[in-house]
Amino acid sequence: MAITRRQKEVIDFLSSFTQKNGYSPSYEEIASGLGLSSLATVHKHITNLQNKGLLQRAHNRSRSIDVLPARSGKKAPTVSPAGPHRRRQARRSNRKRREHLLSDIIGNREVFALEVRGDSMRDEHIVSGDYVLVERTRTAREGEIIVALIDGSDATLKRFYREGSMIRLQPSNTEMSPIYAPAANVSIQGKVLGVLRKYA
Repeated sequence: MAITRRQKEVIDFLSSFTQKNGYSPSYEEIASGLGLSSLATVHKHITNLQNKGLLQRAHNRSRSIDVLPARSGKKAPTVSPAGPHRRRQARRSNRKRREHLLSDIIGNREVFALEVRGDSMRDEHIVSGDYVLVERTRTAREGEIIVALIDGSDATLKRFYREGSMIRLQPSNTEMSPIYAPAANVSIQGKVLGVLRKYA
């Protein structure tokens, strides 16, 4: 079975991380470990590897990505470049992959889409006009990208950090300063699962 070089790197990272820590990495940790800036890219690689029978995961628990052992009598996956014939195959199956990706991101969770306005998250490759898929939740972990209401009215998309009794909402744009607000004044609406971009 042929896999791309990046997919091989994903498998190697998953195996190494799980062996070292005793649990599988989050999508954020995979992105950080492989130098990927988009969680949607991580989802795409994981989904493709799952479809090839090399990974398995459960939607109802976190850190649920498991590398499957090689099946008896089958060759180990090989890395192959994406030549012209593979690019044609990719174009033909584009719609199917998008449907798989969207289904995989959402799973059984309550998700809504939000159009991005402004460039406060541009260093995460989230720019004005993009749509973010947001899982509705009232809690978040340190460093997660969230949608928050400040003082019940001003919605913002930022990375989330607790600093004592204050919340720091950190933009991913070196030209912008973080927002600080008392924890009681910040209401988390959800955390970002992925980014959708429409090309005209």
